[in-house]
Amino acid sequence: MNAQTLPVNVVTYDVSIETRDDGSMLVRSDSELPPYATKMTDKLEYWAATAPDRVMVAQRTEDKHHWETVTYAEALEKVKHLSQYLLNQNLCAERPVVILSGNSISHLLVGLAAMYVGIPYSPISTAYSLISTDFGKLRYIVEKLTPGLVFVENLGPFRDAIDAVMPSDCRVLAYEADHGVDDFSFDLSLFSDAVNTPVTDEVVSANAAVNGDTIAKLLFTSGSTGMPKGVINTQRMICANQEMIATYLNFVHQQPPVLCDWLPWNHTFGGNKNTGMVIYNGGSLYIDGGKPVPKGIAETVANLREIAPTIYFNVPKGYELLVKELKQHPDMAKVFFSNLQVLFYAGAGLAQHVWDELMELSVQYTGHKVPILTGLGATETAPSAMFTSIEESASGVVGVPVPGVQLKLVPNQGKLEVRVKGVSVMPGYWRDEVQTAKAFDEEGFYCLGDALKFIDEEKPSRGFYFDGRVSEDFKLDTGTWVSVGTLKAHMIHEFAPYIQDVVIVGRDRGFISALVFPDFEHCRHLIDSEEGTLSLEQIVNHAAVRQVFNDHLASMAEKSTGSSTRIQSLVLQSEPADIDAHEMTDKGSLNSNAVISNRADIVNDIYSATPSAQVITL
Repeated sequence: MNAQTLPVNVVTYDVSIETRDDGSMLVRSDSELPPYATKMTDKLEYWAATAPDRVMVAQRTEDKHHWETVTYAEALEKVKHLSQYLLNQNLCAERPVVILSGNSISHLLVGLAAMYVGIPYSPISTAYSLISTDFGKLRYIVEKLTPGLVFVENLGPFRDAIDAVMPSDCRVLAYEADHGVDDFSFDLSLFSDAVNTPVTDEVVSANAAVNGDTIAKLLFTSGSTGMPKGVINTQRMICANQEMIATYLNFVHQQPPVLCDWLPWNHTFGGNKNTGMVIYNGGSLYIDGGKPVPKGIAETVANLREIAPTIYFNVPKGYELLVKELKQHPDMAKVFFSNLQVLFYAGAGLAQHVWDELMELSVQYTGHKVPILTGLGATETAPSAMFTSIEESASGVVGVPVPGVQLKLVPNQGKLEVRVKGVSVMPGYWRDEVQTAKAFDEEGFYCLGDALKFIDEEKPSRGFYFDGRVSEDFKLDTGTWVSVGTLKAHMIHEFAPYIQDVVIVGRDRGFISALVFPDFEHCRHLIDSEEGTLSLEQIVNHAAVRQVFNDHLASMAEKSTGSSTRIQSLVLQSEPADIDAHEMTDKGSLNSNAVISNRADIVNDIYSATPSAQVITL
């Protein structure tokens, strides 16, 4: 492909490195972070004055035929009325706002209203209310927060969760409450009443008291290594990080971003990075009610037929599905690429075949290769700490630190563990001194748990590769270290598209094995359609499926360089990961420790003297 990369104003900077006597290195940008807003709602006020009639946020109407829109001027007016309503409920950091429902205009307005008057709010994964059957994680979070008010878009689906876990003195605010309210034991307000609350000078005074140290949000981690932790997000963290992002994606100063985005707001990627980018830079957010799953992609396709994003964000699995739709729907592809400046992914590595297909499509519809970018960060870093340059962007590259962030690279088990310090790093976890103390080293650097590797040690400004998570790595009984993150990514790439996720096992064992969670839809395609509908157990035990996995296992083994990269066996899991058993986070990622613990009988079978027929072995 000889096409040139689309010229886009994306700015990355040279870095300086200080090597210490203990072998650790400090890495920082050579540029300073420009001044940034004191609080996010300052930007709301600015754009309400500068571009009052510009659409700030939009979502499909219930019939899906039209877009309901809210301009910046309308948003600020609604936020002030909602702020007064929240103040009337005597809410504070000890009695914050909890939002149980997903992305919506009313969700965003309630969150901004809380931020406007300095009341922390916490958007919670809908999975904890709607998928979980025991409400275990939701109960844990609610007990940690002690909320004074809970908001839901529609009371009906969330009533069981509210009845089960909310304190009796917690008021409920609902956009809709169509049924089941006659015997509802909680005090209930409707959004339509709250948004018309008369505004007093109390709102002005409360807004004036908000500063950079004021808690804006309490975002809970996904719980991939235990129960979710409440990350304190201050106004300074969020605003500084938005300035870092705008300094990097510099074209947003000339072209306010237009997003069509599905990413959930209870996560920092969608809730801080994407939504924050729109408001900070006076852009427009079109809420995509679709999901990157076969049953949810249709709504995304419909939205992208109408909305031309300037930046598009997704996770790798979402891009894999999107590529298929772009190929099948040229009308959508034409709109999608018409104003697109950048494609951005996060959460995992982007498979090379998906990368290549995106490049081919972008050239087909624009004549240029649209840059594909990523970075590295965490909920604890608000989230962005590193970004790739256009020139060095490739699968596995995470770039260099942004201005305002300093990295510390610490030698650890043959890798360089990365730690982070800066104005966008959290002050700690909410009501959890023990976990807060564990999160920071003696110099106040947040321990990210990830490892990095230089692209070129002689030219550090070229950036870094992601080198796995240090906390997941283990030794075989020979003392050989296994880089789990690297091996996992390699396996998913080699077995594509038949693997959804995988847990690598072998700690203190003689060889590496894997618990594989198949992509059942792709595996079904390997089976003769005349055999009819098969159960998940029948799919994983089908000879055609097992043969494909056996072939891929052998192929991967041929490319291995030794015991640390050679996967000797695998077991296909017919039972999906269980969110109530903590095997799966709300993001859909696996908690490896919980999977291994809950499925100990399978692991024991793998390493027994005579493994069962379930184990596919080289």
